[in-house]
Amino acid sequence: MIKTIGVLGAGVMGGGIAQVCATGGYDVVCYDIAPEALSAGREHATTGRYGLERGVERGKLTREEADAATARLTFTSTFEDAASTDLVIEAVPERLDLKIRVFRDLDRVAPPATILCSNTSGFPIQAIGGATDRPDRVIGWHWASPAPVMKLAEIIRTHATSDETAETVSAVAARCGKHPVVIRDTAMAWGFVSNRVYFAMVAEAQKVVNEGIATADQVDQVMMDCFRWPAGPFGMVKGATGGWS
Repeated sequence: MIKTIGVLGAGVMGGGIAQVCATGGYDVVCYDIAPEALSAGREHATTGRYGLERGVERGKLTREEADAATARLTFTSTFEDAASTDLVIEAVPERLDLKIRVFRDLDRVAPPATILCSNTSGFPIQAIGGATDRPDRVIGWHWASPAPVMKLAEIIRTHATSDETAETVSAVAARCGKHPVVIRDTAMAWGFVSNRVYFAMVAEAQKVVNEGIATADQVDQVMMDCFRWPAGPFGMVKGATGGWS
């Protein structure tokens, strides 16, 4: 049973993930090597645009729920504190060499029963899990930004990931208010489901603009009106790279 969650990386994604897990009722330890990142992560989770205080203002959380979630949040510069939890979610920069090194260190420090998750957007989970001696307890959990808002829980299992691991992480995601979908890992293409389809959509949208059929704004409007998307393909790129307003 998962009671404690460690989050590695206190950036926008890491801080948001920590916030969501604390709101879901878990005791969360968020680690970062940089003191300024820890301060920013705490601010992002508590008083940021999508933080706990804004949740109270928007009526998404009660005062009591926000205070309880804040009390369950710990930010630390000690790697072992975050690793010594029941479930660790890695949210470090998107570099495969860095993730492999982090998972190697996690495997050395974390208790044998700890499940190790990667928030990679598309690197093969089997490559990351191969750095450990517990591939049955390694899984991908891809989040979307902003983490407190988006319902995505793309759960990526390898051939070695156990059913228990996949079921446990899916249950945690559901408790955190996400919609877990368990998919298979692949080394054939980068991006799993969400990003593979997203990249194909953006590429085709750019072709439409390059051919002079429509402007980027027109493409966005057509797709939003036709499919009830909250943003069109170009709007999605802007939000994903520059932040959502």
